[in-house]
Amino acid sequence: MPLRDHFHAPLAGRRSWEGFHGQWPAMIVIELSRKLPPGYVAEPRAHFGTSIEVDVATYEEEVSASAASPFVGNGGTGVATAVWAPPLPTLTFATDWPAQDEYEVRVYDTRSGHRLVAAIEIVSPANKDRPEHRRALVAKCAALLEDRVCVGIVDLVTNRTANLYRELLELLGGADLSPPDEVSPVYAVVCRSTRKDATWRIETWMRPLSVGQPLPTLPLWLADDLSVPVDLESSYEETCRILRLPSAVPRPGDVG
Repeated sequence: MPLRDHFHAPLAGRRSWEGFHGQWPAMIVIELSRKLPPGYVAEPRAHFGTSIEVDVATYEEEVSASAASPFVGNGGTGVATAVWAPPLPTLTFATDWPAQDEYEVRVYDTRSGHRLVAAIEIVSPANKDRPEHRRALVAKCAALLEDRVCVGIVDLVTNRTANLYRELLELLGGADLSPPDEVSPVYAVVCRSTRKDATWRIETWMRPLSVGQPLPTLPLWLADDLSVPVDLESSYEETCRILRLPSAVPRPGDVG
């Protein structure tokens, strides 16, 4: 079944991208769970903007305890030490953190203390609309690769022309090695870092996407010598089926 254009008429006026964007990671997790070897688990993850949740009850308890006693016990010996007052900061200024949306799938190795081994980032319009938003996602992907986490990027956003994969290559020093077709605004790519002959290397598997064409299957690397196939088409179609997204939206006047 073909890739839909979620950002232009007629589908954009009938279905929300947010609903699809929230459902697809869960379907990828279901598809991956059938293929992951023992010891590996996949989880969906969603984060909107820069909101930070605080455990208010714990915070209030800590404030009450510190207000009740200006001294801190020293290892239970009965010797009290006055709370140290830090100096004033040398610089204070206002900032505005990028409102970074995150829709992703994470794969963990539970045999190694729940270690993150792979992540699939599903690009949202907010990830591409401003330079600072693009930099934030690209920097995140680069940091994951430096930690030897396999990174997938899936970009179906047809109403933004920026290419985050290209920007990631520029950051990592490999932009001049990519062929011209890798500037497509919609694509799916998997990247990993590996060490060969005492040299760190970046390996990528990139497929341009086209509206009306099926999505590819890409390798997701769990270790240097272990990968599982990510069938993007299967999870995409299942998401569209659950959300009742038509494969082709009829135009007004069409007889169905």
